[in-house]
Amino acid sequence: MNKYEHSVYLDVEKCSGCTTCLKHCPTEAIRIKNGHAVINQERCIDCGECIRVCQNGAKKAACGKLSEMDRFKWKIAIPAPTLYGQFDNLDDVDYVLDGLLKIGFDDVFEVSAAAELVSAYTRLYLKTEGVKKPAISSACPVIIRLIALRFPSLTENIIHMLPPMEVAAALAREKAEKEHPELKPEEIGVCFISPCPAKVSYVRNGFAEYKSRVDVVVSISELYFQLIAKMKPGGEIHAISHSGMIGIGWASSGGEATAIFNESYLAADGINNVIRVLDQIENGNIPQLEFIELNACTGGCVGGVMAVENPFIAKARLQGLRRYLPVSQNFLSADETYIPDGYIFNTMPTYHPITRLSDSMAESMRMMADIQKLRDTLPGIDCGSCGAPNCRAFAEDVVKGRATLENCLIRLNKLQKEDAE
Repeated sequence: MNKYEHSVYLDVEKCSGCTTCLKHCPTEAIRIKNGHAVINQERCIDCGECIRVCQNGAKKAACGKLSEMDRFKWKIAIPAPTLYGQFDNLDDVDYVLDGLLKIGFDDVFEVSAAAELVSAYTRLYLKTEGVKKPAISSACPVIIRLIALRFPSLTENIIHMLPPMEVAAALAREKAEKEHPELKPEEIGVCFISPCPAKVSYVRNGFAEYKSRVDVVVSISELYFQLIAKMKPGGEIHAISHSGMIGIGWASSGGEATAIFNESYLAADGINNVIRVLDQIENGNIPQLEFIELNACTGGCVGGVMAVENPFIAKARLQGLRRYLPVSQNFLSADETYIPDGYIFNTMPTYHPITRLSDSMAESMRMMADIQKLRDTLPGIDCGSCGAPNCRAFAEDVVKGRATLENCLIRLNKLQKEDAE
């Protein structure tokens, strides 16, 4: 099994052992043991839901620091379009891009510009014969890992298109190498400014045989106040932006889907809504669709836990910014009829599906029967006092030898009462 380096971690000293994160984890990766939460690394998808709901700040995102870019001679920032929605009264994204230059970057390449190219190539992709429909977007790394772990039958539906972050990183490097031939490739550093921890995991682990072109991932929250200090209105700024409505629209749920110019699509955001949609696709209980956009965060990338602003406020600001922009500033030429290799990944990462109890079919069936039998003896109120999110998960833990029946306090109290009587 591949060792997966995660970007969501637990600060044990701050954990009170409450069951809030336990109830909200979409893959049941969290248990309460010895008075604090424990994260099962094999099940974690780095969605950040536990960070969002933890009232004690015990769940945190591990990302890079801006100082890590100091080792490079040429520093390139590739900001997620979510960054633009963090600032009040912003009427020109060039203020943000110019601010990035002022805090120490040598160049800026917009992820939103790369997103417009990805949208254009996705339209070509959907016209390719043999593509399994509905085609599911590969832009959100949480969704890719969720499908691999919980819905492995849907992996064939995932579009084999690299996310805009990777396309932006590759194009930014190509531009730097062309304009500065005196620089060695290892002297060029690319920093992605991210709203979510899943992108950190993506960069650290790569994607199957593909190694990320991004060197450092920093959070929007880390750079926010530095940018505020540099974004002075009325000053002279560099005209850097080369993206339009489509690219900036990727920050919000539905932005990617509407950019394929096809009415046969669905866009869902919020991890629980996403799981319901995937359940329907797997069961065949969904209308015939061409394309499905899924975002783990509520509202889309604007809802990432490493952003600063309320996602709904950020979304409204982005809609205001998009109003006076062209539809797109990045088009394909009329004779482009195929997708370049630099936009495609060939193989999916392999994970052990969390629904698989054993590598042996016979053993899996036996364990499943034992789990159901034990489940029928439990209270069925899913209180979480056993340290598992529900009675079904607790029964599985017992059968796998990860818990004992004594951990169910309600069952234990009932038995003690019966013995006393």
